Amino acid sequence: MKIIVLALFVLIVALLVYFLNRKDQPKGLFAAALANMGERFGYYTMMAILTLFMMSQFDLDGKKAGTIYSGFLTAIYIMSVVGGIIADRTRNYKGTITTGLVIMAVGYVALAIPGIKMLWFAVAALMVIAFGNGLFKGNLQAIVGQLYDNPKYDKMRDSGFQIFYMFINLGAVIAPAIATGIRNGFLKLQGFGYNSDLSDLCHQFLNGQLDPSSTAFATFNTLANSVSTQPVTNLTSFANNYLNAFNTGFHYAFAVAIFAMLISLAIFLTSKKSLPDPQKQTDKKDMSAEEIKQDANEIKQRIYALLAVFAIVIFFWFSFHQNGLTLTLFAKDYTHLSIFGKPISAEDFQSINPFCVVVLTPLVMLLFSSLRKKGKEPSTPRKIAYGMGIAALAYVVMTIGSIGLPKLAQVQKMGGLPDSQRVTPWLLLATYLILTVAELFISPLGLSFVSKVAPRKMQGLMQGCWLGATALGNMLLSIGPLLYYKLNISMVWLVFVIVCAISMIAMLAMVNWLERVTGEKKPESVPIAENASSGNAD
Repeated sequence: MKIIVLALFVLIVALLVYFLNRKDQPKGLFAAALANMGERFGYYTMMAILTLFMMSQFDLDGKKAGTIYSGFLTAIYIMSVVGGIIADRTRNYKGTITTGLVIMAVGYVALAIPGIKMLWFAVAALMVIAFGNGLFKGNLQAIVGQLYDNPKYDKMRDSGFQIFYMFINLGAVIAPAIATGIRNGFLKLQGFGYNSDLSDLCHQFLNGQLDPSSTAFATFNTLANSVSTQPVTNLTSFANNYLNAFNTGFHYAFAVAIFAMLISLAIFLTSKKSLPDPQKQTDKKDMSAEEIKQDANEIKQRIYALLAVFAIVIFFWFSFHQNGLTLTLFAKDYTHLSIFGKPISAEDFQSINPFCVVVLTPLVMLLFSSLRKKGKEPSTPRKIAYGMGIAALAYVVMTIGSIGLPKLAQVQKMGGLPDSQRVTPWLLLATYLILTVAELFISPLGLSFVSKVAPRKMQGLMQGCWLGATALGNMLLSIGPLLYYKLNISMVWLVFVIVCAISMIAMLAMVNWLERVTGEKKPESVPIAENASSGNAD
């Protein structure tokens, strides 16, 4: 199985290198994609374990850890607006990106220090990472868009962003496995095995919350002896030692992100000459003939169109980013953590989404290309609407698969759900697969849409606002754990079905207006096929 996965991974890398070196794509796309791949590898290494680290290190429940997780993601994307304003005003996109990478590395250094017991210190480190990411992410996307301002490459803008999006997800494919591998490896060095329930039980025991006559206490005693290479004669000593080893392993996993930032920085600095530099261009030369013709009203309408799309995708990210929160909690509490007889960690599910992005992107590109040749390719706004519907379908799967599961309070009284009562991991695998398809209908095409529609002097800001919409969605993330702890599990997922379905309907209601504003609405007298390459996503 591992050989098959490795071979598939190598094949995907080879295909991506081929795509990025094609003559119909600008040379700088390769440098930008590699730089972003390194940064995303570090970011997803951290994100895969962040929620469970906060819970274990600081004895937080899912609701409190979810609040911090939500706040961190919100800060990351809000800072992208700030980073976009800085780059637009200075016209120094490359310098802003470089500074962002350095600042992120500093934040990861702080998180990697073992033995940190102050919650405020960890939160401060996350805020440093958020600021650095804000300087980096949106501005790199703006630079990628600038590569396609050259008329030679303009028609390849949408496919370029799809390739860019696919390539950077390579960094996220292996990151969760690396993070959990380091943590579990350190546990093994200390004489312990991994169990998803033990951290919570250790805290409950040390806090005096386990009644010696309870089922949860018996479960704790059994698990303690099963994961320890030495007989457990003192449960207090075991709990302290296990938590210390478990949490230290998290810190060493965070250290991987430091090296990822340095690699990304080295790639960007050595190849930034191949990227456009707006700072060296005069305002007059920098403006396209199309933008000169735009009057103030047209630019205003373009901004309104962007804001309308931003408003819709807020609810997609609110639903999609539950993958690192309520879906991860579901993996820990309700999912049988074994595939093909091999044990897995709850965090390992985080690898599914980026892996599916890499695998499915060529198929989605092929689908759109085929529809375009037939003159039936939907507009970008319509694709985004379809993406919201696909996201709703993913949570329909979760809703059906969770019917009959006990409420979390009952599970906690039992000290964890027995394997015989846990759901198959294929439920989450199927959900992540469908969510990834939805993502591919929304995220990379949204980036292209923003670069295409945004006024020239507002590219960094508008890319930042796209990420700002993600921030607003992330502000809502903590609602997920609140529902998770109070409602029946199937009802939790039904809430997300309703949110995504309403967003799809709202987007479809605006499609005609958005197509007119962005030029994707074709006059009836002009055959669609003749204009399929103009304004539609590949």
